[in-house]
Amino acid sequence: MRTSLTMVAAQHEMLQRHLLPGDGCEAVALALCGRCAAADTHRLLVHEIVLVPYDACTRTDSRVTWPTSFLRPLLERAMREHMAIVKIHSHPGGYARFSDVDDDADAVLFPSIHGWTDDDLPHASAIMLPDGRIFGRAHHADGAMAELDGVTVIGDTLRRWRAGDAPLAEVPEFALRHAQAFGKGTFAALRDLRVAVVGCSGTGSVVIDQLARLGVGHLVLVDPERVEEKNLNRILNATTADVGRHKVDVQRDFVMRLPTGARVDAFAADLTDPAVLHAVAASDVVFGCMDSVDGRHLLNRLATFYLLPYIDVGVRLDADGQGGVTQVCGSVHYLQPGLSSLLTRKVYTEEQLRAAGMKRHTPGAYDAQVAEGYLRGVAEDRPAVNSVNMVFSAMAVLDLLARLHPYRDDPNAEYAAQTITLTGGFWLRKSEALPDTGLVRHIGRGDMAPMLGMPYLDTLAKEAA
Repeated sequence: MRTSLTMVAAQHEMLQRHLLPGDGCEAVALALCGRCAAADTHRLLVHEIVLVPYDACTRTDSRVTWPTSFLRPLLERAMREHMAIVKIHSHPGGYARFSDVDDDADAVLFPSIHGWTDDDLPHASAIMLPDGRIFGRAHHADGAMAELDGVTVIGDTLRRWRAGDAPLAEVPEFALRHAQAFGKGTFAALRDLRVAVVGCSGTGSVVIDQLARLGVGHLVLVDPERVEEKNLNRILNATTADVGRHKVDVQRDFVMRLPTGARVDAFAADLTDPAVLHAVAASDVVFGCMDSVDGRHLLNRLATFYLLPYIDVGVRLDADGQGGVTQVCGSVHYLQPGLSSLLTRKVYTEEQLRAAGMKRHTPGAYDAQVAEGYLRGVAEDRPAVNSVNMVFSAMAVLDLLARLHPYRDDPNAEYAAQTITLTGGFWLRKSEALPDTGLVRHIGRGDMAPMLGMPYLDTLAKEAA
């Protein structure tokens, strides 16, 4: 099982300021982390940071000793809520490995942590270097240690430090042109990514096609629907022979025919399915390619709990049904956990969210309220044109590339949201909107009961069982 550590840029900046104050001495901080426990990976998700004050420590350029009293409140929460403790200290001299002093300190600390929490789950120790890089190791209940598979920082750019110093593998033939444009390092980063795509129809199929051809190593595909004949004008890699098949199966088979060696997990189920939620949560990046307001809202919440950069693709085509078009536009949103959400960016309203939720869970009451004028109906069967979908799906994938390999002249912060109107002929770029205060407190919370703090998800799980 691989163990990794993920945090957001604001947390990384807080740690860097405290751990590397410029006086040449080591410093220490503690992180309370949520967990994403999957079969093949265990993600530690920074939820809360405690900076151990300098005046409470004994600090030199090669050692920091600190009172474990700062641990106690975190241990109580870790025990009660099945969370993890990560100790992070600095090596201001740049020593890029654990020292003998570190080994001795961890040998005392982590058995005590495991004894307190008593849950057989990994905790971790990490080190920050002067350039901000973090590496670490997981500590298991049986005393075993394993190098952290990697550390990710989610900000305007995505910073990922992988374990080991092995040279990059040779770029395969299919990716040579990509590597010429973005470099071997970016190709290696794509190869290492697990990317979830929720929605595999018009925009989703285009996103999947691009990610697969770019060499993304692991794709998680989610869509409960089957291919219909009316879909064939916009689902890439689907033919008449695929009518009646699940969309995810069609896309998986396409990816498997490519020479990329990618792994594909296909889920012909709704995002509310607990197995689907866990599979998406175990990913590194998620693309939302859905029309439904409640689906996008749920995905935004999941991305906050599990520290996932979320790229949302939306297309709007207003037509009169007689060949007239009044609006052709679309948007790509890059959403960072702990900052603004699709709701605070006004992509949808509370009323639209309530209507979508009622339509899903109590359709009879929904129909009655629409008929009586209390709710606006949820739009269905929107017009769709594949060439329009391709424009905005390509923008979404290019946005991911820009986060991994910053190539834009302007700061990435100005690309939190991008809207292009093809009828109006202009491109609007926006920076961050107001934070979603309802979501901020859940950042990095990870696994919990009920999942995502939503009791109805547990009800669905019991019904499925």
